[in-house]
Amino acid sequence: MATSTPGRAAGAAGDPGDCAAGPYRLALVGAGPSATYVMERLSAAAETSADCRLEVHVFDRGGEFGAGRVHSWSQPTTSFLNRITAQIGFAADESVLDAGPLRPLSERPTLYEWCRQRFAETGHPDFDLRPADWPKRYVHGLALSDRFAAFVADLRSRPGAVVELHATEVVDVAEQGQALRLRTADGGEYDCDEVLLLTGHSHTDPTSGGAPAEFTDFARRTGAHYIPYAYPLDQALPEAVSGPDRVVACAGMGLTAIDEILHLTEGRGGRFEQGPDGTLAYRSSGAEPAVIVAFGPTGVFTYARPYNDKEQDLARLEHRGVFLTVEALDRLRETVGTPVPRAGGTVGRQLDFEPDVLPLVLLEMAHLHYATLFGPGTAAVLTERVAPDYRSFLDGGRNDLLAPLESAVDELTALLEKILSGSTTTGETQAGVDWPLEEALARWAQVVFGPEGRRQVLATLSGPDELPSVSADLRSPWRLEESVRGNRFDWAWLTDPLGASTFATPEEYRRRFEEFMAVDHLWAAQGNLDNPAKAAADGVWRDLRQVLGHAVDDAGLTARSHRLFLERYMRHHNKLANGAAREVMEKILALVRHGLLDIGTGPDARVTPDESSGRFLVSGPRTGASRLVDTLVDARVHAFDPRRDVLPLYRSLLDRGLVRIWRNTSADGSSFEPGGIDLTPEFHPVRADGTVERRITALGPPSEGAMFFQLGALRPDQNHHVMRDVLVWLKGFRSGFRAHHLRSHPRPPVSRPEGVLS
Repeated sequence: MATSTPGRAAGAAGDPGDCAAGPYRLALVGAGPSATYVMERLSAAAETSADCRLEVHVFDRGGEFGAGRVHSWSQPTTSFLNRITAQIGFAADESVLDAGPLRPLSERPTLYEWCRQRFAETGHPDFDLRPADWPKRYVHGLALSDRFAAFVADLRSRPGAVVELHATEVVDVAEQGQALRLRTADGGEYDCDEVLLLTGHSHTDPTSGGAPAEFTDFARRTGAHYIPYAYPLDQALPEAVSGPDRVVACAGMGLTAIDEILHLTEGRGGRFEQGPDGTLAYRSSGAEPAVIVAFGPTGVFTYARPYNDKEQDLARLEHRGVFLTVEALDRLRETVGTPVPRAGGTVGRQLDFEPDVLPLVLLEMAHLHYATLFGPGTAAVLTERVAPDYRSFLDGGRNDLLAPLESAVDELTALLEKILSGSTTTGETQAGVDWPLEEALARWAQVVFGPEGRRQVLATLSGPDELPSVSADLRSPWRLEESVRGNRFDWAWLTDPLGASTFATPEEYRRRFEEFMAVDHLWAAQGNLDNPAKAAADGVWRDLRQVLGHAVDDAGLTARSHRLFLERYMRHHNKLANGAAREVMEKILALVRHGLLDIGTGPDARVTPDESSGRFLVSGPRTGASRLVDTLVDARVHAFDPRRDVLPLYRSLLDRGLVRIWRNTSADGSSFEPGGIDLTPEFHPVRADGTVERRITALGPPSEGAMFFQLGALRPDQNHHVMRDVLVWLKGFRSGFRAHHLRSHPRPPVSRPEGVLS
């Protein structure tokens, strides 16, 4: 086998004459979105020359450079991103601290700007997007590929820089003296000085044990089909296993499931048509599966993402924590955190999510909910009312933080009800209370009834006798509760909106399911600044995601609590704040109403192989429904687990001792292994012997054991964590380059007169 030599990268300051003759050899394993961001910074910051050479080899098993398989430009056109076009970028900008040289604005468009340019060139409607529109995923893939190619061309234009792209999978990395040797699936071998792992999301090997292995074996013995991973959709779900004569079950009700369902319906020629009342109806083509059975632990799909009104002014409108803050978490660690030994003789302090952190999450959500419903003046009063209990909680108390907040809201709503009943006026009631009553009433009317309702309520304040009839005649276009006591914050309802422990029939469950989805879509249309529930979910679980990370990351929670957070509260996170656009979810509701999409098995449905029929059986213990299905598709995103990953690379790294599994260990001796590899703050793996492997860096899912939510497209104007992680790598990369060329080409000693200290 021929041995190639990937490159020695520049980017180091210094005179070109000081550089080594040999290139610094860098390998990028994986060429999805993270590789695009890396190539952007590398090409912008590299200082190469004929003497100071850089050689970069990029490996991608699908050959879809810049996009990768999940974001492929060749995927079905029915899949959408769940982030708007203006919130996706490809390059560092002025918000990124210490980013280094920035490209001209024309060379770093947002996805929105890229789409506008492409629409001007092609006229294709898929590029005709506004800043707040939700793009199709393949469009993002096209843009990623385009930007990756531009950054590669930029780097190749530099003297001494070489970039080679390899459409093959890296299956092994081994030590080769001071270098690392990569072996690829096609038999190639490549020596390099540094490896950057950008492998993105993979999935679990279905033969590695547990239910997937049982399902795989059952499918092999019978005529049933088990699909352990849904992507690429067109390859995983050919008509032979999902055609008109097949019942297909979809295990999961998140974004992957939505992609799968739309691919099997709209992607098979079905059409969605809008009726006179604005609701969608589905017209089948006949090429769809006979039925698609969707099920998951909660029995409901992720909620519709609200219209993003914050895009008008992100710096001002994105939520900043009032109670859920980094400072509050640090204080809790001091007062109630459990000490646990750390490496290097230090001591960390772990929190327990449910008693320590969740009360702050719920208080923050409730406060934002009522701030949205009643306005900023009310929010200020609520902050004062809860402050003593909040301070006591941070000092180690276990008081109920929601009780004083809800008691204060009871007081406010009683005052507003008196005004709306006509028995008093705002002027008479305002005396002696600290509530801004007119502001609260105006905001409540605006949120519940809209601008016209607000106008009517305010117009009758001077004539209170008219208020009861005016308010009684108003109707909420978003189906919010119309009484002033309505629309209360309710965590139990938010996480289980259908409520009942059991349902009389599958039909009852479907009816309540459809009713909830219809209301949820109206709330999403109202937006993330005007709908109280959507504002609370978006403001806390999205805008404060970094604060949540501060609680969870680096064993910030006890082992037991960490497991619970990932199993229970990440599910809530995904459902409340990481769903698809309303326009997409309206299609899902139309399919349920049509009857093609069956959700009747309800919550806690389970799958068992049915030996008598040779098919899978999906049973719903809370609805009584059961379905025999021909094809079972795992439509969930698998947690990264190097021991069970379908890619052989990470098992090889484990076997060679170049990486080890990260473990969260608590003071009581309990431990939890979420699946990621043990990494330093610079994302270098800790080897099996406890030393640090500085020649390897891993970004993305491999770091998700110790870190919370490391995925996401690069977001402009946010000093985004994805780009900050790339800069952490870039700093280490430059250090490696400097060390290399100084070893290879040391500077001559400086001559100094005798007696002069160096």
